[in-house]
Amino acid sequence: MVDVHEPVAGRSQGTLTTWNDERGFGFITPIDGGRNVFVHISGFAPRETRPFAGELLAFQMDAAPGGREQATRVRPVAASIAKPRATKPTAAKPRRKPAPPNQSPVSYLAILAFVALYVLVSIVWALPYWPIGLYLVMSVLGYVAYASDKAAATAGRWRTSESTLLVLGLLGGWPGAIFAQQRLRHKTRKGRFQLAFWGTVLLNVVAFVTLASPSFGSLLSTVTGL
Repeated sequence: MVDVHEPVAGRSQGTLTTWNDERGFGFITPIDGGRNVFVHISGFAPRETRPFAGELLAFQMDAAPGGREQATRVRPVAASIAKPRATKPTAAKPRRKPAPPNQSPVSYLAILAFVALYVLVSIVWALPYWPIGLYLVMSVLGYVAYASDKAAATAGRWRTSESTLLVLGLLGGWPGAIFAQQRLRHKTRKGRFQLAFWGTVLLNVVAFVTLASPSFGSLLSTVTGL
C-alpha cells in the first residue's frame, strides 16, 4: 500500500493552504517544511475541477521570473501515485446532451423598463441624442469585459477585477453587462456580486433621471452663473 504522504521521486508534496480562484493563484505549504511555494493556475496539469484550499498536491520546483521559485507540473497526489488497473471493456453509454442554461427574463425586463423610461424622459424633457450613444458604447465595452473575464476564467489566465466590471455598469454599461451575464452564464451565481451590480444599476438610473431633469439644469445654471 502506497503512503500518500511519501514524496514521489523527483517531486515534492504539500497542501494548497491558500487559493484565490478569481485571480488564479495561491500558495502551497510543503509537507517537509520550508517556505510556502507560489503556484499559478497555469502550473497545474490538465484537470476537470478547479483547485481548492486544503488539497494535497504533488509538484516540481521551477525558477520563476524575478528569481523566486514556483510550483510547476502540479497535480493532486492521488493522481500522481495512481497506477492504471486493467478493467473489463464496457459498452459505452450514450451521453446526454447538456441542457442549455436557463436565462433569467427578469434581468431583460430591467432593460426594457429602462428603454421605456428613456423614451418617456426624451419626450417630456426633450433629451438630446448623445446619451443613448453613450449607453450603447458603454454596453459594448461592458459585454466585452465580461466575455474576456469568462474566457480568462476558463483558460486560467489573469481575470478582470470585479470592481472594473461594476464601474463599467455604473457608467452606463449595465445593459450590455446583463446580456453578457445571461448569455455567457457568468457572475450570475455570486450573490454578493449580483447585489453590488444591481446597486450600480439603480444608482445609474437615478443619476440619469436627475441629470436629465430641467430642475438639475436650472440648478447648474444658478451655480455656474451661465
